[in-house]
Amino acid sequence: MQSEFSEAFEYIRRLYPGTPEIGIVLGTGLGGLVDHIVQEKVIPYNFIPHFPISTVESHFGKLIFGTIAGKKVVAMQGRLHFYEGYTMQEITFPIRIMKMLGIHTLFISNASGGLNPDYRNGDLMVLDDHISLQYANPLTGPNLSEFGPRFPDMSEPYDRELSSRALEIGLERGYRVHKGVYVAVSGPNLETRAEYRFLRRIGADVVGMSTVPEVIVARHMGLRVCAISVITDQGDPDNLKPVTLEEVIAVASEAEPKLTDIMSELIKGL
Repeated sequence: MQSEFSEAFEYIRRLYPGTPEIGIVLGTGLGGLVDHIVQEKVIPYNFIPHFPISTVESHFGKLIFGTIAGKKVVAMQGRLHFYEGYTMQEITFPIRIMKMLGIHTLFISNASGGLNPDYRNGDLMVLDDHISLQYANPLTGPNLSEFGPRFPDMSEPYDRELSSRALEIGLERGYRVHKGVYVAVSGPNLETRAEYRFLRRIGADVVGMSTVPEVIVARHMGLRVCAISVITDQGDPDNLKPVTLEEVIAVASEAEPKLTDIMSELIKGL
């Protein structure tokens, strides 16, 4: 894929010669952080050679370059999912390009279902660890040694300093913020009652369909990572109710200002 990376990188460089320090991946209903970016350049995904295009209706598909609190950032407004039919390598293609452009830190947001009975809709959870139940891995195949080692360590997938600071900021603001474990499943269907029981028993606090592939690739390349989930629905197997995408987006959008506040403050402190 080296030639594909090079072509995408060179195209972006021609349009935006700056060097972003921080990459941002915005999850479902969580695009408000874009409004805090002093925008310098916007590039639709479909203009970039070999760049996958988001097919989810709530994801826009743009790379946004600019600054937040004076820090150069590049944000993915529209993320990619395994259930869209992309390979893990395609899903994480943008993260590789972000690294080539110069980022050293990656912030990720997602909407997720609550498994921990102490969590409520609209709460935030700073990821402390994750479990992958997706049946593919973005590092499968020949190792891209120019990016990282064949067997990258995952003892600390999420940066402890950034995660601790995110919790501190949330608590200072009076938000309901937790620290916990995210489990990634393939989707796109939501889980059955038995599956929710299983996921809780193996140690997960929330469940979602994204994030982990990007984190694996980011850590493969030595990037610092901080990820925050917004709890949009409850996976309570004893009181399970149908959930629609519209309901997920509504809850995420209502909680989004809290997430934006925390991430903006984190970026300011870097």
